[in-house]
Amino acid sequence: MPKKVLVVDDEVHIIHVVAIKLRNNGYEVISAENGSEALKLALEERPDIVVTDFQMPVMSGLEMVENMRSYDATVDIPVIMLTARSFNIDEHIKHDLRISEFLSKPFSPKELLRSIEDIFHHQTVNHGS
Repeated sequence: MPKKVLVVDDEVHIIHVVAIKLRNNGYEVISAENGSEALKLALEERPDIVVTDFQMPVMSGLEMVENMRSYDATVDIPVIMLTARSFNIDEHIKHDLRISEFLSKPFSPKELLRSIEDIFHHQTVNHGS
């Protein structure tokens, strides 16, 4: 069964480009255009990983991750955060919310794919599954 990736971004073209790259590499992709919609999908679909934009309308990526961490069903889902902002996220926030990686926009779909595969490889090595 393919790994399921939830891609969240208010820019639909980014979702489209990422989805093509991931699907071409054997992943199942579900998507949302804001954090609120994504949180609902994460709880229903239980993706293997979430790739989310930082700044979005309705609910930011950071707020979404904070909410995800409060539910048993989504507490351990790895998250890659995408950001166009050139500021440093407080390391405590990154640690407390267990964000696996931050990627700066613009990013290449190949770079994102490599990050996802690294996270899954790390999980396999650490959990022996």
